[in-house]
Amino acid sequence: MAKEELTLNQIAKEIYDGAGGMENVQSVVHCMTRVRMSVRDDSKVDQAKLKSIPGVLGVVDDEQLQVIIGPGKVNKVAKEMVDIAGVELGEELPQGSGKDKVNAKAAEMKAAQKAKQKNSPLKAVLKDISNIFVPMIPAFVGSGLIAGVAAVMTNLITAGTIDAATWQQFVDVLNILKNGMFSYLVIFTGVNAAQVFGATPTLGGVIGAVVLLTGMNPEAPIKNLFTGDTLAAGQGGIIGVIFAVWLLSIVEKKLHRIIPDAVDIIITPMLSLLVIGLLEIFLIMPLAGFISNGMVGGINWVLSVGGAFSGFVLGALFLPMVMFGLHQILTPIHIQMIGETGKTLLLPILAMAGAGQVGAAFALWIKLRKDKELTEMIKGALPVGILGIGEPLIYGVTLPLGRPFITACVGGGIGGAVIGAIGGVGAIAIGPSGAALIPLIANGRWWGYVLGLLAAYIGGFIATYFFGIPKDKLAEQELAEATFETAEAVNTPVIAHTANIFTAVAAGSVHPLEEAADPVFAEKMMGEGYFVEPTDGAIFAPVAGKISTIFPTKHAISITTESGLEVLLHMGINTVELDGKPFEVLVTEGQSVTTETQVATVDLAAIKEAGKGTSMMVLITNMNDVETHVLEKTGTVKASEEVFKATTK
Repeated sequence: MAKEELTLNQIAKEIYDGAGGMENVQSVVHCMTRVRMSVRDDSKVDQAKLKSIPGVLGVVDDEQLQVIIGPGKVNKVAKEMVDIAGVELGEELPQGSGKDKVNAKAAEMKAAQKAKQKNSPLKAVLKDISNIFVPMIPAFVGSGLIAGVAAVMTNLITAGTIDAATWQQFVDVLNILKNGMFSYLVIFTGVNAAQVFGATPTLGGVIGAVVLLTGMNPEAPIKNLFTGDTLAAGQGGIIGVIFAVWLLSIVEKKLHRIIPDAVDIIITPMLSLLVIGLLEIFLIMPLAGFISNGMVGGINWVLSVGGAFSGFVLGALFLPMVMFGLHQILTPIHIQMIGETGKTLLLPILAMAGAGQVGAAFALWIKLRKDKELTEMIKGALPVGILGIGEPLIYGVTLPLGRPFITACVGGGIGGAVIGAIGGVGAIAIGPSGAALIPLIANGRWWGYVLGLLAAYIGGFIATYFFGIPKDKLAEQELAEATFETAEAVNTPVIAHTANIFTAVAAGSVHPLEEAADPVFAEKMMGEGYFVEPTDGAIFAPVAGKISTIFPTKHAISITTESGLEVLLHMGINTVELDGKPFEVLVTEGQSVTTETQVATVDLAAIKEAGKGTSMMVLITNMNDVETHVLEKTGTVKASEEVFKATTK
């Protein structure tokens, strides 16, 4: 085959073949010129075959197997290789014969992507935001606790409660540690956003760093195109960075398609950064600054009204302002107030926004207490939030869920209204909010600030508890509670293990997994279970539950039981290669099934004619949740006859 006739996908497949097959490749990464593979068995590598592949410039077999392809083209070939395997760059590929497992994983990813596309645009956006910030939660929590301690000590020093000479350097050290996260949050956000949107992570980090304006000459600053004012670092905020990186992903992907391979590694990054960076500096940031300046009049009017109304509006709107980088306009107001009166009446009101998030988090914790992942995140983020560091709660908990963010803002408004109604509650300096701000409250009116905090906690809690729980999360919780009540009704302790009854999926004979023809199943790489050699093509559900995934090639169906077991019905051996032709699936995703439900009709003769196995594999893929399992019957069975039992932890 001529060089020009080989597609990137074909090159990727040829490289796998030369490396001893996909099952012999442990992981795939790439540098500027070569694909680097970790292989399991060096004796299976055919270097001559690799060197003969059109497009391959050479082969180096050192600590890694290195296939030299050249700049520009190498990243595309590596991407094809991991796409074929259904993994990410650097992620370990499945071991064993692997082909069915790899194809199944790839199909699962496609099905998951398809399901994601069915979500509303808002849900998709919130899901992306969650995926961007959840990996940062450990750093948020660790840095946030350090920041909280530093904030309390800073405020105590400012208030004269503790001696600066003794404690200031200790505070400085804590701030250095804290700033490693929060000063460069835009960079971390850019990197993670690029991973979510499919752009190059390091380019995303650069786009995030642009808003810091680190290269701007202070003597000749960049001007806001809308107002003529000096452009301020941070304008556009976190949301501006996410939007810019989303645009980056679009531009970069298009450039990869049109830039010649020989110069792709040079031209695409440069043009991507140039286009999006200029757009960020001269449009996104100035637009945020323009809106900020336009809000000055509105905020001054709200402040002039004063009282509970002023407190509610400012407390409710502060967090959205921060997210869009619009809060920059408030700093001069704080400074002016402190200069004229010795205190800022604005800061205690704005601090209520974070308190509303705390109240909302408590409501979510109680209302969705069976959601272990969410409650663990809340437990880590709450102490930080109470100390006035709100990012973990905002980006890890309330914002991705949608409704709770709004009800948390309402809670902040309620706290602000209380402080506005009390009046005269001011801070003597600009500092962190939450409980850490108490030492900075002027004229002994700390009690008014504490009342505001309590009101925001309670307001955020009530608003979220009754109006802020997402419907899908609520449905999951109600189902869990219904299971709890049913168990109580039959005097079954909830802490007891839940038994899951599995049946024969077809008439025929039942066998243990060890007898399977495919080592992926026989060696139980994918989980425990059994298989049926069918004499009839009528295939039934192996367990009661809900259809979670139907693979595009129709050869596999996933079922999730009420107790949380994830069960895979894999129809045949290597039947993924038949493109669904022998299978007629009779159920849909989301449908509830019992062991009496026929899920598919299979043409057994067609499978045999294609040289594939007809074994109907039943596997539990989340064995970490299984306490005990036993194959109760082997040999001849009827369809839907009980054969296997598993208990969940």
